[in-house]
Amino acid sequence: MEPVSARVRLALAGDTMLGRGVARELERRPPQSLVEPALAELTRAADLFVLNLECCISERGKPVPKTFNFRAPPVAVETLLHLGVDCVTLANNHALDYGPDALLDTLEHLSAAGIAWAGAGENVEEARAEAVVDGLPILAFCDHEPDFAAGPSRPGIAYADLRRGVADWLRERAPGSLVCPHWGPNMTPAPLPYVRAAARELREAGAALVAGSSAHVFQGVEGNVLYDLGDFLDDYAVHPRLRNDYGLLFLVELDPDGLRGIEVVPLKLEFAYTRLARGEEAAWIRRRFREACAELGAG
Repeated sequence: MEPVSARVRLALAGDTMLGRGVARELERRPPQSLVEPALAELTRAADLFVLNLECCISERGKPVPKTFNFRAPPVAVETLLHLGVDCVTLANNHALDYGPDALLDTLEHLSAAGIAWAGAGENVEEARAEAVVDGLPILAFCDHEPDFAAGPSRPGIAYADLRRGVADWLRERAPGSLVCPHWGPNMTPAPLPYVRAAARELREAGAALVAGSSAHVFQGVEGNVLYDLGDFLDDYAVHPRLRNDYGLLFLVELDPDGLRGIEVVPLKLEFAYTRLARGEEAAWIRRRFREACAELGAG
């Protein structure tokens, strides 16, 4: 794919889970109430807002056998619209928590709302396809939950085993793209060696930007690789040391020559509510982000 034809300002957010406790809140609260108004103003001001939707949106299906299953009600789409979301990535380990029918419902709800998606589809060809939004190709894949992988005639996610290296189909689609991997284990403050190796391969293949998720905590930046965007909105328990209730909104400038700049906005995640971080919260987040980048050699 060709690089973006003009400068674009991206807003990027990590894992957004609108099921379980968040879904219960949506039964009694307006969908717009899940985020602070000042935060929604920031995301809507971007040229393009992309986040990882870590749930299905459906009223159908049964939970598949696993520890956590996340399903959001159809009204959750209104939260995404309120935030100005242009595209969601669905290549993750929760897209099929309620089976293929619930995934297909998710695609229908997003389509009806005018929200693009990448990383899942009715078959493997659709799951691996880029979503092109405002001229920017967006490519998403997941390196775990192989049982959720799409097949030739089976709905599912774009799956890739990165421990074997970056697959040819990813290399072919990476040039000029925003690549969004759901990679690595949960609750890890730094990318594992195989993730860094995959990032190098994607960068060498010509990815315009790599923006990962999965860890539930933000990680550092190395060149044009944002290893993990952290969490954005959820009902998750808080790790007392890793502080997954502290997050970042990434505001990124891209132009035809590549990455031009990154700004980070500290966030505080409450139960089913996300706001801008302030005072000591914001200071802790910025300090941790500087440390995470320094550990990668990014300074």
